[in-house]
Amino acid sequence: MTKEYDLVILGGGTGGYVAAIRASQLGMSVALVEKHLLGGTCLHEGCIPSKSLLKSAEVYQMVLNAFDFGVKSELTEIDFPQMQKKKQQTIDQLYQGVNYLMKKNKIDIFEGHGRILGPSIFSPLPGTISIEHENSDENTMIIPKKIIIATGSKPRELNDLPIDEKIILSSTGALNLPELPNSICIIGAGAIGIEWASMLIDLDVEVTVIESGETILPQVDFEISKAIKSSLEAKGVNFYLNSTFTTENKTDESIDFIINEDDKVTVDKVIVSIGRKALVEEIGLTNTSIKTDNGNIVTNEYYQTNESHIYAIGDCIGGLQLAHVASAEGRVAAEHMQQLNPVTIDKNSVPICIYSAPEIAQIGLTEQEVKNQKIDYQVSKFPFSSIGKAIIIGDTEGFIKFIINKNTKDILGVHMIGPGVTDMISEANLAKMLNAIPWEIHETIHPHPSLSEIFVEASLALENIEIHN
Repeated sequence: MTKEYDLVILGGGTGGYVAAIRASQLGMSVALVEKHLLGGTCLHEGCIPSKSLLKSAEVYQMVLNAFDFGVKSELTEIDFPQMQKKKQQTIDQLYQGVNYLMKKNKIDIFEGHGRILGPSIFSPLPGTISIEHENSDENTMIIPKKIIIATGSKPRELNDLPIDEKIILSSTGALNLPELPNSICIIGAGAIGIEWASMLIDLDVEVTVIESGETILPQVDFEISKAIKSSLEAKGVNFYLNSTFTTENKTDESIDFIINEDDKVTVDKVIVSIGRKALVEEIGLTNTSIKTDNGNIVTNEYYQTNESHIYAIGDCIGGLQLAHVASAEGRVAAEHMQQLNPVTIDKNSVPICIYSAPEIAQIGLTEQEVKNQKIDYQVSKFPFSSIGKAIIIGDTEGFIKFIINKNTKDILGVHMIGPGVTDMISEANLAKMLNAIPWEIHETIHPHPSLSEIFVEASLALENIEIHN
């Protein structure tokens, strides 16, 4: 007998499993269809494993500089297999947690590839789900009242540099390297490319970055982009911006790059990091009237497609392809289908974090965007080098940049580079959401010594009354 559900979710990544939990909390019977492993790209091939390796690189650099804190250590050898083991232990622990949450919330899990079927004897609307199992010729059929598509994305490839996961790696392949290369070329200077550049240079790998655009990290404020480029260059990263390349002499051990028809660089490995592509093929969209745009599923602000009973969230709809965005979209979709009138997501209230060393975090508009919108604005900046806690921990690189509306004093954007900023950006986001003005921030007493004191100083600086600079 074919089983019926209030909701079936295609994809068990961050967006999918969060949507499943929220829907279950709201009293819906929920099934989740996942082809690989619960947790999706974020847990197994993205956010979590990459941040684990970034932490290992940070610890290595900390040990190298331990004598600055009066600690003598000769244990400065990199054990990359142990770093990979620690990464996998982290993944396994979180994976167990996700599975526990599915059981706790009584969510049925179906392993296999889910496909949306057209109208049939089971349903007058498209939506019956056929699940193809890897080791079986028989499909499972389930009938939902509503569907959420949360199938995620995959790394984009270059036609002239096909990924083989041996020499030419995707970010997924790079995460599974058995040993560190001596040298590497990273194609693309977006968030993923810069995180890899930061990690590998801190692990003593020679790093070259080739970017076709004129700047790195085009989504961040220009002063932040300039600062991280200078920081990574000082460590030894070699950047080629506004550049083209060809390759030659590819072997099992190395590949030659000819950059801008002039410079030759030979490297052991290559990471192609040019963005991600929505995974919407072979899921039955042609059996529906769902629209796509540039390969992404089109939805309204509540993540409904033009098939009103089918929603889509996460990377498969494009936009900000971030795990925390997918989670928020999943909650909005689940609440909307239960007619709870959820608050829609404002992209200017989404924190963007890059876990390089130094870290980068931002909320709201960049200065370029404020200028383009012809808003009368005011800017203040304050350096971590004037913050006591930053001096204590020996990490004074970076600054905070406040942008406010000059007339209303509303926060337009907050941009940070430096220690701990990916954690601290939430204070700026909360202040922006609550329509706080700088006076309310600097009149909120912050602990001393703490990195968070930089918010006080930057907000005081907007009135030219900063204390420690």
